[in-house]
Amino acid sequence: MTNENFFSALQGAYAHRSERPFLSMPDGGRISYGDMDARAAKMAGALRQLGAKAGDRIVVQVEKSPENVALYLGAMRAGLVYVPLNTAYTEAEVSYFLDDAEPVILVCAPENKNTLLPVAKRQNVKHVLTLGATGEGTLLSAASKTAPLEEIAARSDDDLAVILYTSGTTGRSKGAMLTHKNLSSNAKTLNALWGFSSEDVLLHALPIFHIHGLFVALHTAMLSACEIIFLPKFDAAELRRRLPEASVLMGVPTFYTRLLGEEDFGKADCAKMRLFISGSAPLTVETSNAFAARTGLSILERYGMSEAGMIASNPLDGERIAGTVGSPLPGISVRIAGEKDAPGEIEVKGPNICAGYWKKPDKTEEAFTEDGWFRTGDVGTLDKEGRLSLVGREKDLIIAGGFNIYPIEIEQILDKAPGVAESAVIGVPHPDMGEGVVAVIVAKNSAPDDAALADALSSLAKFKRPRKFFRLDALPRNTMGKVQKQALREQFKDAFTAAS
Repeated sequence: MTNENFFSALQGAYAHRSERPFLSMPDGGRISYGDMDARAAKMAGALRQLGAKAGDRIVVQVEKSPENVALYLGAMRAGLVYVPLNTAYTEAEVSYFLDDAEPVILVCAPENKNTLLPVAKRQNVKHVLTLGATGEGTLLSAASKTAPLEEIAARSDDDLAVILYTSGTTGRSKGAMLTHKNLSSNAKTLNALWGFSSEDVLLHALPIFHIHGLFVALHTAMLSACEIIFLPKFDAAELRRRLPEASVLMGVPTFYTRLLGEEDFGKADCAKMRLFISGSAPLTVETSNAFAARTGLSILERYGMSEAGMIASNPLDGERIAGTVGSPLPGISVRIAGEKDAPGEIEVKGPNICAGYWKKPDKTEEAFTEDGWFRTGDVGTLDKEGRLSLVGREKDLIIAGGFNIYPIEIEQILDKAPGVAESAVIGVPHPDMGEGVVAVIVAKNSAPDDAALADALSSLAKFKRPRKFFRLDALPRNTMGKVQKQALREQFKDAFTAAS
């Protein structure tokens, strides 16, 4: 029986290239594919020694690092279900994820361990470890004392590999269940579609707690055993400095607006680049055109989501049309619900679609049509050539700097704050982040000041918190009493773009 564990495919791609550089670090150090494979085997051995078995969940909230990559690959090698969390999530948010995922192991940053220990204990998590270099409870120390796991845990196509949490309109996060087939099919398709080879050098400045940096970037590059310039975070100056060494960059629109913000950025910086890719948030036509004019290279925009991986992409060869996200990937079908030739909800079918939502059969049922198509919640159109354009979102999702933010989670907190009668949270155009979060407040008696409102939201990750607050006597509503957020978006559309 063939082992369908996706780690087998990754290892098979680099097995005969073990001496090739895998991660190139800012300090000049390099980690080869062979070295990373050995580290992953040691991590897998340590996880097994702790009692974790195939199918168990491991929740990870740590900063981007080579050790984090080794942990991810080791967990997959051991057949565990990897559950990455945004490093900005607070104690209260992590508590929910631990309760829902029911992991046997939590791996966190050393500075957060004391805070999260009682949280993990309440949720019956057996082990809380860190990726710190030294100290008790350090996974690296455990791995150094444990025999490597030489075999790769047997997994089938339909076994879970990852749970990715994505917030819902009810404010309760849902865990998208991604199988080994989901990961494998998407990675192999993108590797071929975007023309990756062992000669490529990928410039990686994305976080690795979500689909873009962890799957789209790492998996696609690893299948060609190519080198990855591994930056700990996005910094425009550092990104620009390393561009001459790279051939591919995957980024969010903010990467490109920041590069364009440097007046002398241009063709000389991109002499060796063959491909710029943008995703996680809509790329404006203005940014796309400005980048092409400045560099002579057009950005390839693609479209995906946590539950489906990548869905569509502009072509590697051929015309890339700004404002569209291209055609459905090979093996993936896309249709538009509703009236013909009119915008409607984008529905998708293919081997990339998640198995549903963890422990939420009702949400899983809602997410699929009767004939088996996945409802994305995004609104779009398909032209006669099959190119997909995004029109908007059925839900009130805000995407700021590539991060998904759902207004109701913020509104539920604001509505309980002293002096607030009701609130509406919206996303409006932001020149750098794509969208900026704005909260519109209706006060009880005297309106609370911005500092008080910000303090009320301190339990949320910083990227979710509104950047601006506005006050109105009443929120606009339709005849059914529903708040008209589109009217608010129109009213405050210049909140971040108007001249100060």
